[in-house]
This record gives sequence, C-alpha cells and structure tokens, in this order.
Amino acid sequence: MPYRAAGFDTAQAVLEECAKFNEGVVSPTNAEGDKNPSFWKNGTVTTTPGFKDAFRQFAEGGWQGLHHPTDFGGQGLPKLIHAACIEMVNSANLSFALCPLLTDGAIEALLTAGSPELQQTYIPKMIDGSWTGTMNLTEPQAGSDLSLVRSRAEPQGDGTYKIFGTKIFITYGEHDMAENIVHLVLARVTGAPEGVKGISLFVVPKFMVNADGSLGARNDVHCVSIEHKLGIKASPTAVLQYGDHGGAIGYVVGEENRGLAYMFIMMNAARYAVGMQGIAVAERAYQKAVAYARDRVQSRPVDGSLPGAAPIIHHPDVKRMLMTMRAYTEGCRAMALVAAAAYDAADRHPDPEVRKQNAAFYEYMVPLVKGYSTEMSLDVASLGVQVHGGMGFIEETGAAQYLRDAKILTIYEGTTAIQANDLVGRKTARDGGAVALGVAKQIAATEADLAKRSSVAARAMLKRLTPAREAFQQTVDFVAGQTKASPNAVFAGSVPYLMLAANVVAGWQMARALMVAEDRLAEGVDPEFMRAKITTARFYADHLLSKVPGLRDSIVDGADSVIEMTLEAF
Repeated sequence: MPYRAAGFDTAQAVLEECAKFNEGVVSPTNAEGDKNPSFWKNGTVTTTPGFKDAFRQFAEGGWQGLHHPTDFGGQGLPKLIHAACIEMVNSANLSFALCPLLTDGAIEALLTAGSPELQQTYIPKMIDGSWTGTMNLTEPQAGSDLSLVRSRAEPQGDGTYKIFGTKIFITYGEHDMAENIVHLVLARVTGAPEGVKGISLFVVPKFMVNADGSLGARNDVHCVSIEHKLGIKASPTAVLQYGDHGGAIGYVVGEENRGLAYMFIMMNAARYAVGMQGIAVAERAYQKAVAYARDRVQSRPVDGSLPGAAPIIHHPDVKRMLMTMRAYTEGCRAMALVAAAAYDAADRHPDPEVRKQNAAFYEYMVPLVKGYSTEMSLDVASLGVQVHGGMGFIEETGAAQYLRDAKILTIYEGTTAIQANDLVGRKTARDGGAVALGVAKQIAATEADLAKRSSVAARAMLKRLTPAREAFQQTVDFVAGQTKASPNAVFAGSVPYLMLAANVVAGWQMARALMVAEDRLAEGVDPEFMRAKITTARFYADHLLSKVPGLRDSIVDGADSVIEMTLEAF
C-alpha cells in the first residue's frame, strides 16, 4: 500500500516535532521581521536578524524535503502530513515561510519536467536547504497575462541559452540565507511563436554550478531593488535583471515552447500552499484574539451573570466573532486537508480509476482552497483586530500585522478572480459540471448519514447542508449551461461561485467532522475537544453555510445589475 509507513503514529510524531520547532525557532522572528524587514544595498539583500539561523535549522531538520522523494534526499511523506506542516510554519512566520514555499514549487517543476542532469544537479541541494528556488513569471508589462512575456533566450549551440530581461515581484529573488538561488524563468527562445505557445522555462542559477557540484562564477542575474510592501515585509520581493553584462546562462526545462505548462506545475503547488497560508494566518489571528479576549476586562455581562465588569470573552458578540474566526479556519483546514489526501491518492493509489477520480477532485479543489481560504483569512484577521478594539489598531499589539500580511494572499499566485475564472472555465464548463456534480453526490451521501442521527447538532447541520448542496447544484448547472451562451453573465458571478462552492465543501467537511466527533464523544475520547468540534461545526452550519442560497441567487439572477452600468457612469 502507498505510504504504508506514514500512519497515525508517524503523523503525530512529525506534527508534534514541527510544532515544537516552529514555536521555538520560527515564531520569535515574526514580529521582528515586521519591524526590521529585509533590506537591499548595492545589489545584495540582507534578511531580518534571526532569519538566516532559523532557515539553517529548518534545513538541518529536514523540513524542506518532507514530502519530496527519498531518491533526492527527501523523506517521501504524504502531502497530507506536509500540508499540516505548511500551516504551522506559516502561522509562525508568513514572511519566512515563503522561501521554502517557492523552493517546493521549483522542486516539483524539475521533478516533473527536468532532465536527469538538471534533477541531479539542483534538486538534492534544494531539498537539503543549501540552495533555494524561485518562480520568475511577472514582468513590468506582463502581470497575469503571460502571453506578453518579453524576456528572451538565445541558444548558444552547446545546450545552454543566454537569458535577457526584467522580472518583477520575485519572492526571495535575492537573499543571504542560502549559498545559491535557483531561478526558474519564463522566457521566449529567439524565433518562438508569439503568445503563450512560444514560452519556454529555464533554470538560471545565481551562481554557476561546476561539474563536481561546487559553485562557480556569478551568473548574470542581479537584484536591482526590492519592494516596500503593506505586509510580509521581511520577505524580499525582488526586481531581477537578466543579461545586463552579456547574458545570464540558462538551461531549458523539458522542451522549448512548453514552459507555461511546466510553470503551472509550480503554480498549482504554490496556489495550494497559499491557501494553507490563509488558514495559517487565520489560525494565528484567532489564537491572539482569544488570548486578548480572556484578559481584557470591560463591561458587565448583559445577562447579569457576574456582578461587575468581566473579561470580554463573556460577551455574546465577542463570542460570535471568535466562533466565526474559529469556524472559518477549521472549515478551510478540513477542506484543504481533504484535498491533500486526494492528491496523495491520485499519486499513489494502486487502482488507476481511483487515481483518476482523485486527480480530478484535487484539480477542482485547488481554486477553492486558494480563493476561499485566502479571502476568509482577511475576514478572520479583520475580526481579530475588532476583538482587540482600539488596541487592535495599534501596531504594538501585533493584531494588525496579520491583517496586513493576509492581504497579499488574495493577490499573488493568481488573484481570487483568476482562481474563479479557472474554476468556471477549466473546472466546470469544460466537463459540463461533471466533477462538481460528483462532489454534490458525495455531499448528498453525507446528508443521508446525518439523517440517521437524532442529535440536535446533526439535525441543525442537515437543515443547512441540504439547501446549500441544492444551491450548489443549481449554480453548477447555470455555470456549465451558460458559459458559452452568456459568458458575461456567468463571469459576473465567478467569484461568488467560487465562494459558494468552497463554503459548501468546507461545510460538508464540517458535517463529516461533526459525526466523527459525536462518535468519539460517545466512546469517551477527549470529551472537551469533541464537544468543541461539534459546537464549531454547528456554528458553521448556522452562521456560514446558511449564506449559500443567497449567493446562488446573486449568481443566477444578479448578472444584469453587474454588467448593465455604462462605463461612463463609473
């Protein structure tokens, strides 16, 4: 069986060790990075004090190679375990975690499309943390529209290429935490077709690599500045210049003109990981808000249960805010981990048909995990500031950092609208809604299981899940049926469709969790934890899942009011 060695005991041991490491080593660097960010001087970037040592310990602990193949020095663990570890390191420090996140994507791309020589040269060094990886897509004139990429690659006749161009928004494009940086760069080979069909992918190392694996001369790629940002300030976002001194030496990944397909391997890995970042920052904002609400004393409870002023966690609206934060975070976490499990099954299950089904499910889930989890992180971080009241608006409390850091998550690796366009076009309209309706069928099976239970919580969940699933089906039918005939009408509701679909899927997972928790509670297993799980699931149903039918109405019936306004009227 696949991942036979990665059972519960292994998972528990890894996650406990991961928690210890991130709490003790990475988390203390978070506030420092916000106050004392990375800086650029004379072409070099110096990271926040403590980052370099934390990354050294991260690499020595084997965390970069957790789910990568043992053949290259990784540990070969499932994505499911790795996803939980991604959440922890991002909760500890979002800026720090971006470096291993991009390195993971570079490793994935080379594993899929790199030649054996490229794989052997670069992957082991990235896995052991000696080198890190980047993803170079964006250019000043080409944001999300990669057909406009102008960076060029000139073949040298010896298997190498000279790369020329400018890339912007390159996360960890320059830093001092590793010996070398492996840039994966989109560029156009001289004479290639226009548009996306003429784009190739290249490995361009910061330092050239000698035949014996040692580092050689500095390559012609240089950081000319880094950005000053709203959040994730410690993560250096670089402007990289290729070829100002004769040309940067690069090596083509896979075949020429197929670069975009290879880059999407990195992109999909990164999009999923960014969804986990949303969950991570939401969890940290929630924990901070709970701690503050327990300590902050203000006002007598409205029910008179205490004679004087009480900690604000006694007040119903504060509890509502905290429960909203908790339910959103737990729902998105459950959704993301189910997606990770599907990825593992698609990769390793012995039955080809099961692999195919899980691959389709995972592909459908990626925009949901990325889009919904990041948008909800903004809501949760904002609520975290609100729980703190005026103190939340003051930087010293730290609550505002989570809100500032979270904003980028809805933008990079494809905005929420880009995720929604993908969900509409590639994931719903293309197959006539088949995968989405297959998900609805699974949800209906969960409803049947809920109907067999008599508990108040199970009945409350069923009351909300059934109309939510029906609204999901009706929306899928609308999207699948109208995308070609009325594209403006469908795409006017594309983001609401993403939010609806993800809300339903997260609610479905909360329903499953509720039933497991009820069963464990009946067995006497960890009663306090199980009761909290049940209550959180019911809150999700009552307060979040209940929004789905209204979203359906705005998607199916609300397009005219989006598109009929004349441009001049704006």
